[in-house]
Amino acid sequence: MTITPGDENSAHPYTLAIDVGGTGLKASVLSKTGAMMADRVRAETKYPLPPDGDTGLVAALTALVKPLPEADRVSCGFPGMVRNGLVLSAPHFVTKKGPGTAVDKKLFDAWAKFDLATALSTALGKPTKVANDADVQGAAVVQGKGLEVVITLGTGFGSAIFLDGQLMPHIELAHQPFRKEETYNDQLGELGRKNKGDETWNHRVREAVINMEALFFYDHLYIGGGNARRINRDELGESLERITIVDNSAGILGGIKLWEVS
Repeated sequence: MTITPGDENSAHPYTLAIDVGGTGLKASVLSKTGAMMADRVRAETKYPLPPDGDTGLVAALTALVKPLPEADRVSCGFPGMVRNGLVLSAPHFVTKKGPGTAVDKKLFDAWAKFDLATALSTALGKPTKVANDADVQGAAVVQGKGLEVVITLGTGFGSAIFLDGQLMPHIELAHQPFRKEETYNDQLGELGRKNKGDETWNHRVREAVINMEALFFYDHLYIGGGNARRINRDELGESLERITIVDNSAGILGGIKLWEVS
C-alpha cells in the first residue's frame, strides 16, 4: 500500500497483527482502519517448538516480522487457551513433531503458564495483547448483534463466543468429546480430514454445526480457518441462513479488533 503525504499520521496506531498456526506463522501491519500497510509475511511452523530460546516461538516471530514496518502495538492470535497473556494450553506445541505426535513433557512444562504477551512485548518493544486465535478471528467478523459463535477449521478446531459484540471467556471446545470417543480436534482438524477425506470430513462439519446450534442457540455462526474453503455448502442445508463462511485473512485483520473487544 502506498501512503500519500499527510496520510501516515492519520493511519496510526499501526498494529502488528500476528497469527500463530499449527502449520504456519503469519503477520502483517495494519492501519487503524484495517488496511494492510505491507504484504503479509509467512513462515512454516517448525517442531519441536518451545516458547523461548533460539529455536522458540518468540525468536521465530521476532525474525518473521523484521521486514515489516514499525508498529505502535502488537496483537497475537495463539492456538490454545490464553488468559491475561498467559498460555494455559498449547496443544500443538507440546508435541515432539507437531500435531498427532507424542507429547514431550519438557515442552508441556515449558508452555504451562508461559507469559507470551510479556515475552513478545519485551522482544518487540511494543505493548502486546495475546488471545486465542479463534477469538481474534471472530473479532474481525462479528456484527455485534446477539449471540454470535465462531468456529475455525484448520490444523485444529477453534471456537469463540461473542455477545452483542463483546468477547466472552474462552471455552476450549476443541478438546471436548465429539463422536466415537474422539474430540472435535481429532475429527475436524487437518489430520482427521486427511485420514478420512473431504466427504466424511464435511459430514462431520455438519454434525458439529448441529451441535453448536443445540449448545448455544446462536443468532449467527461464522466458520473460518484455512479449511473453511473445503466446506460443501450443500451439507449445511437450511442452516446456511444463519452461517457465514469467512476468509482466513480474518486471523490477521482481527488484530485491531482485539484492542477493542478485550
